[in-house]
Amino acid sequence: MRKYHFTKTAAITLIFTAAWSSHSLMAQGRPDSAALISAQRNAMQAFSSMDGVWRGPAWTILPNGDKHAITQTERIGPFLDGSVKVIEGRGYDADGKLTFNAFGTISFNPASGAYTMHSHAMGSVGDFSIKPTADGYEWEIPAGQMTIRYTAVIKDGILHEVGDRIVAGKEAFRFFEMNLKRVGDTGWPAAGAINPK
Repeated sequence: MRKYHFTKTAAITLIFTAAWSSHSLMAQGRPDSAALISAQRNAMQAFSSMDGVWRGPAWTILPNGDKHAITQTERIGPFLDGSVKVIEGRGYDADGKLTFNAFGTISFNPASGAYTMHSHAMGSVGDFSIKPTADGYEWEIPAGQMTIRYTAVIKDGILHEVGDRIVAGKEAFRFFEMNLKRVGDTGWPAAGAINPK
């Protein structure tokens, strides 16, 4: 009898607590999605100079120490009403063979005030801190005691980006550089949306 009484009391308490929590959440209301998207869109203006189609020479230092040259292309555009930046990078050997392909997004979180780059590249996936600078952007990949830092300057239709390996107490080692020229506009990725009819 006691066990039944306890169970019944617990159930009533649980129902009351759930109802009260639901009422509290409704009183607080949902976040204003239009305001959130507006904040994201405004923050993403810092990366508007990236938009377009880019092409140019790039090189990277391979694990064996060789310097490997490619032609790098990028297509970059706004998505979700300008609240997200979408990027695809492709690297081609001298014979036109695709040897590098990467996809990424840049977004802004109004709650934290931070930008994030979500990247897919050569089988690896990650989320990395990225920040706009006065004339470009900078983003980093933590790698144990080493940091990989990419720094870009966008000026006069040229996107110049370098990659450095940084270890405390040592001189930075440059392992990547690209110099891309803006060759046109693009409607990607927003273009081609499916209509309701």
